[in-house]
Amino acid sequence: MDPLKQAVRAYAAGHANSDGLALTPVPGLRMMCVPSPSGDLHSVYRPLVCLVLQGAKRMIVGREERIFSAGQSVIVSADMPVVGRIVQASPSEPYLAIAVELEMTVLREIAAHLGGVRVTRPSAMQTLFASDTEAAVLDCAARLMRLLDHPEATPLLRPGIVRELHYWLLAGSHGADLRALADPSSHAARLGAAIAILRAEYRSRISVERLAEAAAMSLTAFHKHFKHLTSLTPGQYQKRLRLVEARRLMLDEGLLAGNAAFEVGYESVSQFTREYRRMFDAPPKRDALRVRGRSRPPEREKHQVGDLAPA
Repeated sequence: MDPLKQAVRAYAAGHANSDGLALTPVPGLRMMCVPSPSGDLHSVYRPLVCLVLQGAKRMIVGREERIFSAGQSVIVSADMPVVGRIVQASPSEPYLAIAVELEMTVLREIAAHLGGVRVTRPSAMQTLFASDTEAAVLDCAARLMRLLDHPEATPLLRPGIVRELHYWLLAGSHGADLRALADPSSHAARLGAAIAILRAEYRSRISVERLAEAAAMSLTAFHKHFKHLTSLTPGQYQKRLRLVEARRLMLDEGLLAGNAAFEVGYESVSQFTREYRRMFDAPPKRDALRVRGRSRPPEREKHQVGDLAPA
């Protein structure tokens, strides 16, 4: 695992943002490198598998709160708002993680070949799984990382590596849960259709009736199951999307708070400021200055930095 950790540190050193998240040109692959324990990091994860290589991170996903440490793989099986906090990291041994987005089409295709899909009760729906990282999964992640040095090979080799990764996840300890989630008739899959609308059109007003129709549920059932899955109402979920994106625009693209507010769909800057402060514990400008100051390395020491929106 050491060569993989070294590769993550090297790539993150030149590509990580103020929170330590490093996106890559390999679709669905990103990583995180954080040199010290952090405050809460708010993000909205797509379905993914995260391999914690070093350090530890606390994650709050829906109603679940857990700490994941080196050697564990974490599967987030739905588009979920996540609050993460790095709890174990140091400049010499930073928190390191790799995340790969899951592709539901691939997951369903392989699940269909494996068979054995079981019906999951709505009350039993889970969105967060963890297990010890298997060697085969780690090998897939390492080969995806290797593509960063061979961009010409990515279109040819990535699809096969991703399919293999999905196979090993389905064949692993949480394979039965993943096969159930891959079932297009499951509550999770039906809610996923509504969540896809929220993610694509979060800047706009979206009626709950339209979301319920997309999920093929009555209004009452939709409200109940959506809240059970995400711990939020649809309106709260959309607000979370807007605020997370506005923060990204300010930190990564340098937008002023007012411009970021309008860009994500707010009509009132004062309302945006109130809701931003409530979520991030500081008004927009102060929060941006705080994060930029935290991510600036001291003059005598330059180090790698580091949410894996997922890792």
